[in-house]
Amino acid sequence: MDRYEADPEELDEIIVPDDDESSEAELFEHHRIVADKGQGLIRMDKFLMLRIENASRNKIQQAAKAGNILVNGKTEKQNYRVKPGDVISVVVAHPPRVNEILPEEIPLSIVYEDESLVVVNKPAGMVVHPGHGNWDGTLVNALLWHFQHTPGCPPATSPLLVHRIDKDTSGILLVAKTEEAQTLLARNFFDHTIERSYQAIVWGTPREDEGTITGHVGRNLSNRLVMTVFPDGEHGRHAVTHYKVLKSYSYISLVECRLETGRTHQIRAHMKYLGHPLFSDERYGGSQILKGTTSGTYRKFVENCFELLPRQALHAKSLGFIHPVSGKKMFFDSELPADMQQLLARWERFVENRV
Repeated sequence: MDRYEADPEELDEIIVPDDDESSEAELFEHHRIVADKGQGLIRMDKFLMLRIENASRNKIQQAAKAGNILVNGKTEKQNYRVKPGDVISVVVAHPPRVNEILPEEIPLSIVYEDESLVVVNKPAGMVVHPGHGNWDGTLVNALLWHFQHTPGCPPATSPLLVHRIDKDTSGILLVAKTEEAQTLLARNFFDHTIERSYQAIVWGTPREDEGTITGHVGRNLSNRLVMTVFPDGEHGRHAVTHYKVLKSYSYISLVECRLETGRTHQIRAHMKYLGHPLFSDERYGGSQILKGTTSGTYRKFVENCFELLPRQALHAKSLGFIHPVSGKKMFFDSELPADMQQLLARWERFVENRV
């Protein structure tokens, strides 16, 4: 028998629920398999199909073509013959099924599109993929309609997720249109060559204008809907967020966050750990007044701000990656959505009037 195990430390942009009700769907699976000493010679594709559930020959071929199969640290193809003691590391696509999802005519903000991929500026409030309690109105429903009504787009084209952002987070999202593109884009994430920049509005102002938050992020041991930072690494997965204060409004600040890893709710959990939860983030304590007085006109002002932006103040602002076919460096940027801009304008006027 072979010794088989998934290597959690190699997982990155993998388990990211869209919202409270969504299931945890793995977009990619990273497997680490050590061939037993009694293993006979066998082709890699057959070996992996026997060891990995639902791993078709096509998925294995795509993984090999993308360079996502390593044997003893060296890239190998699907015709490599596995030998006793080989340490095999492989990343295969495991996208959510779309065959029972109905296309819906929903307006989309398409930033870029070609035969391999599409870049979308997702609005806040839109779930990325159908799941429990959210079977329609999602980005995938909208993309299915878009593909079916785009001239020259193959009729069987389906949106293949590469990563996700939360339902109430707005911003840039990358979606593949072919399995080959999806598998190659996965390499960007696992090699950490993806450039991701977010902008968040947080309570207060961090003591340092810029810095790095390092701490394992994992599910809260008493509430699985909340992610917690485990600084000693006793639970969760390694997570790194680089932040920079772009502007301070005394009571709140606009902060840029760049992700080195892509854990569930990483920015939300890390900023709370730093002592500066995202503004209006109910799940992580940001929907309470955390800076300033809790009575009088100030309280009314903050409550009006919560009404203006009844979600976590987080926007996926930019995304850079290597194109899976052309090999060219691609970069896409977006403006802060109107609700976040309006919130900042209100705070700026409020601070100016108090000076």
